[in-house]
Amino acid sequence: MKKVAVVTDSNSGITQEDAGELGVFVVPMPFTVGEDDYFEGINLTQEGFYELLKSDAEIMTSQPSPDTVTRLWDDVLKEYDEIVHIPMSSGLSGSCQTAKMLAEDYDGRVEVVNNQRISVTQRQSCIDALKLASKGSDAAAIRAVLEEDKFNSSIYIMLDTLYYLKKGGRITPAAAALGTLLRLKPVLQIQGDKLDAFSKARTTSQGKNIMIEAVRNDMEKRFGGIDPSICNLQIAYTYDRDAAENLKKEVEAAFPGFKVHMDPLSLSVACHIGPGALAVACTKKLKY
Repeated sequence: MKKVAVVTDSNSGITQEDAGELGVFVVPMPFTVGEDDYFEGINLTQEGFYELLKSDAEIMTSQPSPDTVTRLWDDVLKEYDEIVHIPMSSGLSGSCQTAKMLAEDYDGRVEVVNNQRISVTQRQSCIDALKLASKGSDAAAIRAVLEEDKFNSSIYIMLDTLYYLKKGGRITPAAAALGTLLRLKPVLQIQGDKLDAFSKARTTSQGKNIMIEAVRNDMEKRFGGIDPSICNLQIAYTYDRDAAENLKKEVEAAFPGFKVHMDPLSLSVACHIGPGALAVACTKKLKY
């Protein structure tokens, strides 16, 4: 049986500390602030990032350098026969395509998974890959399973502010001003490789209900049923852990019997949507 390693990036929400506990390897996502370079979970913490964000610093995100990726692969392949590399969604970053090109030089020992996930759903893919590897699947087989499963996940995100979408040029200043005036809280969705508008809420309470009902609908109509043996439930958030804990309680009440995993959203996502965002996600469980 081949010894298969799982590599991902910090957009999965897996910290360097978590990586050691789970048994995966994490490529830190890079940021540039002024002339300074930072790496998520290395020299840039969640707290430090939000301090920079509050100071209105110009934060630029990018994909990991080829050298950063290949150096990690080379180190991992000293102990493992193969690697399953699970980057963030190809629809949200070019890092997946870059990794695929780099893997061409590894004679089939590195399989790059394009299963179009991010944050807590990307983390779930890493856990699934680990379980498949433990049962004897090689890297190519794991990639095939994860890519076939890629659309069996949903994320719904409620924003607390439109400021950062406006700053990044993702909505017009007029739309942001109108939304702020009306105190709208947009709910976005990630389905596969796209981040799209889903709904608008007038209050935080309404927004949370919209996300919970959207996840309920997906479980029932797309994933096979509202059952802990069929689906995973997750919570993600930016900055405000107390608000996330309250949401977690509401989700647990809405879905009795489910174990709800919670993580901060990756800083690459937080950079574009700002603090105070809350997300509810679900993934269909793989059968091993």
